[in-house]
Amino acid sequence: MRDQMLDLLPNLRAFAFSLTNDPTRVDDMVQDTFLRAWANIDHFERGSNLGAWLFTILRHAFYTEHRKRRHEVEDPTGVHAARLKVPPEQEAALATSELRLALAHLPRSHREALLLVGGEGLTYEEVAMLQGVAVGTIKSRVNRARLQLAELLQMKSRHEIGPDEVMQAAMQEPMTLFL
Repeated sequence: MRDQMLDLLPNLRAFAFSLTNDPTRVDDMVQDTFLRAWANIDHFERGSNLGAWLFTILRHAFYTEHRKRRHEVEDPTGVHAARLKVPPEQEAALATSELRLALAHLPRSHREALLLVGGEGLTYEEVAMLQGVAVGTIKSRVNRARLQLAELLQMKSRHEIGPDEVMQAAMQEPMTLFL
């Protein structure tokens, strides 16, 4: 049986090359075919066509590999894979939860001014027009809100509160609960 399989080696290589047109993959496919055949030799019916059996194994292996590769992207430098990194969600969720609780403790006018300036990126002038107050009032409310938040979140300074990742994460869901 082993000698018959080895006699079919050139034919299997030619068939694999006709499928892949890649000399490197040919050797891998033929080797894989022999390994699969040898592992399943008890399924081969003696007296039947060994060549047909081996060619069938090779063809099935090729199509299986082809289906898998169809969804793969070649990335030899790792650039694509590096862009697919996902940061852990636990810290952001915890920080967002803490921020929401701290925001709930701020006076409504301060909270609204801070979220519009720090979270939505509106100017002090735009927020002043929305709230119908002077620009200086909005600046004062935002400053006081930042000071209170820094204290509630046990931050070193109010300057740690701004349009950063925590504020942006908090703003991804509607903040109507706090307004």
